[in-house]
Amino acid sequence: MASISATLLVPVSRAVKFQSQQNHNCKLSSSTTINFTGSSSRRPSRAVLSSSTVDTREAGTGNSSPTLREICQGHVPEHVLRRTEEIGFFLPTEIQREGLPVLFSGRDCILHAQTGSGKTLTYLLLIFSIINTQRSAMQALIVVPTRELGMQVTKVARMLAAKPMETDLEQKCTVMALLDGGMLRRHRSWLKAEPPTIVVATIGSLCHLIEKHIFKLDCMRVLVIDEVDFLFNSSKQVSFLKKLLASYSSCNNRQTVFASASIPQHRRFLHDCIQQKWTKSDVVHVHVNSIQPLPLCLHHRFVICSKETKQQTLLSLLQSDTPESGIIFVGEQSEKSKKAGNAPSTTLLIDILKTSYGGSSEILLLEEDMNFNSRAASLLEVRQGGGYLLVSTDIAARGIDLPETTHIYNFDLPRTAVDYLHRAGRTGRKPFSDEKCTVTNIITSEEQFVLQRYENELKFNCEELTFQVQC
Repeated sequence: MASISATLLVPVSRAVKFQSQQNHNCKLSSSTTINFTGSSSRRPSRAVLSSSTVDTREAGTGNSSPTLREICQGHVPEHVLRRTEEIGFFLPTEIQREGLPVLFSGRDCILHAQTGSGKTLTYLLLIFSIINTQRSAMQALIVVPTRELGMQVTKVARMLAAKPMETDLEQKCTVMALLDGGMLRRHRSWLKAEPPTIVVATIGSLCHLIEKHIFKLDCMRVLVIDEVDFLFNSSKQVSFLKKLLASYSSCNNRQTVFASASIPQHRRFLHDCIQQKWTKSDVVHVHVNSIQPLPLCLHHRFVICSKETKQQTLLSLLQSDTPESGIIFVGEQSEKSKKAGNAPSTTLLIDILKTSYGGSSEILLLEEDMNFNSRAASLLEVRQGGGYLLVSTDIAARGIDLPETTHIYNFDLPRTAVDYLHRAGRTGRKPFSDEKCTVTNIITSEEQFVLQRYENELKFNCEELTFQVQC
């Protein structure tokens, strides 16, 4: 195998020309599209909802930004506000500053913002502003695409729901995780004996319980569809998702929230939401950072090599970067490769790293074919602290919050620009942090035009690293 020197990493700047794009916001019934394009999440932007289309630019430095408590005061219970402050959320992110007033007004909303921008906390604060803990009924449903994201959302919801010991124990909010692979028999008993206030569910488990008439939407006040574009693009899940939205549209006093960092053809999606009655006609599309869809703290790089030297190139990059915490993304194994009995790329890569990488980071695996307990164990090890290298398929690219991750390596180039956005968004997630994080793409010369297309679509610039190859 050719050896590749890790000491001669030379960035080659490559200018990428972007065509300036004007925001042409569509006017659909009484819906509103709001674009927030300020570069700093600390600076306030103001939106005027009386107009059918609003394009809000940065508001200048003269105004002082309200705190998260000030935005939520009078809507969210005091114990929930205290919990958000204990967790460390004092200043609102842009999506919280602009989205929460819309949500508190009772309007349906599409939360469209960068990865790591605080969309989860935004819709959870709405839920806690609406639910009535005196009622024994399911009042909020959060639909997620993966078990891992569901576990994460459930954890945050339970943290916010926790009350001090001295408060009235009768007034409690319970959160149930209804996730694929869960104990459905236990869930049935729980749903009948003491309905949870908030349910976090994957489509598979939810579909099963609704078809059995165990789970009903009658008392629901809020429906949240997280990573909505992923669910709509899934052939296995979109049919039931549309049925769920159609059923929920007949509920009284309903509020629907869609959330994602990427909503391709969002004007068309907004139109469909109204036409199909998935939302009310006055739905608001809150689009934050529409001009800069990726966090500014990310440094994008690429290395060109042959297929035969990709593994050695990755090892050289790791030795040069010495990342404390990173994710290595690998493409899904094809059905043809599975039928041929070939080992998946993830397994091969894990073996190479364990035998050849001399770093101190824990090497972990996360992929869809793993059983649920193994997947949960990998994420638990990652979150317990210390350095890690997580080898993963795109299962780790959606919504999972690993704020300590500083390096992303695309061992296999993602299939679409949307997938690139979500992979890259696993780093640079620390709120208000200016720490530079790195996304590195290991590509063949034939893939260079694909990466350039992603650059133009997502409006980022990728530097080339050159290696000195020694045969």
